[in-house]
Amino acid sequence: MKKPKSEIITFKADESLLDALSEIPNRSEFIRIALLNALGGSCPLCTGTGILTPQQRKHWDDFTTDHSLKKCKVCHELHVVCTARPRKRIHRHTE
Repeated sequence: MKKPKSEIITFKADESLLDALSEIPNRSEFIRIALLNALGGSCPLCTGTGILTPQQRKHWDDFTTDHSLKKCKVCHELHVVCTARPRKRIHRHTE
């Protein structure tokens, strides 16, 4: 399965936003993450920060006793798999 091509988009930014962005080492990645977060594509556990609090880590550790991360053989994305029950396939292809 082919990955979709990336496109370049542009937007207007005022001077204060440009100043703030100039301090960020990888602006493109930062903007992509910010947009995904705004559109609801962020991790529901860390809410897009990439960091778990100590309490969240305890919950995650408990959750992973019956779950694991696997790479899909069809779309090649990581997803959570419950190891305690049979998997329901979301792709029509055979993995």
